[in-house]
Amino acid sequence: MVVAGSLEFAQGRTDTITNPLIIAEVLSKSTRSYDIDEKFAAYRSIPGFQEYVLIDQYKKHVEHYYKTDDKKWIFSEYEGENSILVLSSIQFEISLLDIYDKVDFEIKE
Repeated sequence: MVVAGSLEFAQGRTDTITNPLIIAEVLSKSTRSYDIDEKFAAYRSIPGFQEYVLIDQYKKHVEHYYKTDDKKWIFSEYEGENSILVLSSIQFEISLLDIYDKVDFEIKE
């Protein structure tokens, strides 16, 4: 999570930040649909929220959503270690090779 400025918490909570600029999540098979549908819908209701990054844990694949205007989002997909994820709301880029550094996809659960 990236926050611009000071952390703001939900009333009476110390574990719920209400002013994220960017949220990144690692997807699992059991939460993928929830993260993309319901969770993303809830995040979009946060006024300052600008980008959502979803990182697949089973292959080198990242989905990126960024806000361009009120209720307008752009979707980009990145696959393979040579792809470069470039964030829009802050100056930051990272290769999928770096995101997945030391990840062994051969290990079975």
